[in-house]
Amino acid sequence: MHAGVTVKHRSRVAQDPTQPNLRQVHLIHEELFAEVGAEGFEVAPGELGENITTRGIDLLGLPVGTLLRIGDSAVLEVTGLRNPCLQIDNFRDGLLKQVVGRDEAGNIVRKAGIMSVVREGGVVRPGDPVETELPSGPHRPLDRV
Repeated sequence: MHAGVTVKHRSRVAQDPTQPNLRQVHLIHEELFAEVGAEGFEVAPGELGENITTRGIDLLGLPVGTLLRIGDSAVLEVTGLRNPCLQIDNFRDGLLKQVVGRDEAGNIVRKAGIMSVVREGGVVRPGDPVETELPSGPHRPLDRV
């Protein structure tokens, strides 16, 4: 996790260290592991740098501002899509092309999970339920953060 109000990611700090920190907690959907596994890439939870792995939640389809209530008291607010970099290919050569691609219209599709910020801290344990609470008002789709 990258706690704090301002950005912690090295490349982003170099650009502007006063940027808000929208990348505190990284979540990936477990279903991604099966998807890349079908293409010959064996990946297990935690190996792509995620802090939390979920199952059965369309993380990529959540709007900005969705609250994720995890366990008894932890609350995360979804900020955007993870924008993976070439370091993923250092883990498994060719994996970046599996988690970032283009759709039929040529739009970039990022599948390497979502980023969030901590709204309320708490203990998170394996198997804890994750409840989603959509924001009110018009929903904004996720974009890279």
